[in-house]
Amino acid sequence: MQSIERPIIALDFPDASTTRHFLAKFGPDAHLFVKIGMELFYNAGPDIVREVRAAGHDVFLDLKLHDIPHTVEMGMRSIARLGVAMTTTHISGGSEMLQAARAGLDAGNNTRPLLLGITQLTSTSEAQMHSEQHIAGSLAADVVHRAQLAAAAGCDGVVCSALEATDILTATDKEFLRITPGIRPANAATGDQVRVVTPAQARKLHSSGIVVGRPITQSSNPVAAYTAIKQAWNLKG
Repeated sequence: MQSIERPIIALDFPDASTTRHFLAKFGPDAHLFVKIGMELFYNAGPDIVREVRAAGHDVFLDLKLHDIPHTVEMGMRSIARLGVAMTTTHISGGSEMLQAARAGLDAGNNTRPLLLGITQLTSTSEAQMHSEQHIAGSLAADVVHRAQLAAAAGCDGVVCSALEATDILTATDKEFLRITPGIRPANAATGDQVRVVTPAQARKLHSSGIVVGRPITQSSNPVAAYTAIKQAWNLKG
């Protein structure tokens, strides 16, 4: 898989009813690719994943597991049984934890979800990395190092800023996914994101897939916003 043609919509909603209302705007045959993260999952639980999948949508379950290897492995076994397309764990947990995450997904009863490692959050600046994480060097170099660690441990790709996607492609291979949040249309507010690009820029920077939340979910016309972002993302050249 070299590219995910549908933008992944981040369903960052507080409850199931708000989620249902939003998805209904797209009609019954939309077949979206959506991300369910902590806010929605912690409120609505596994049932919202099953409901969204039953409605015909693909789910990226973004819970960013980070714990001792055994706990992560058991958590991933449960996630695999939900039949999601992708899920996440923090690369900073180390190789043993990443390998345990992969083992947990392999042991699930359904088709194995793709495993993505979290590199550095797109809300993190290089200055923060230096002062708060005590990591020297450039943020880009740190992200590439984490991506290589994830690849060696059996991950299928990483979540990163599009600004690092080209370097990760060079350091890994074309099948290793580079899923990029921090996507904003031109002139849109960046919110709490620091490392931000447009959908068209993400394509040129070799992102494998883009995650877009507020520019779609908070739009007065979410369907039109999604369609415009999808067109920009898939524009070749």
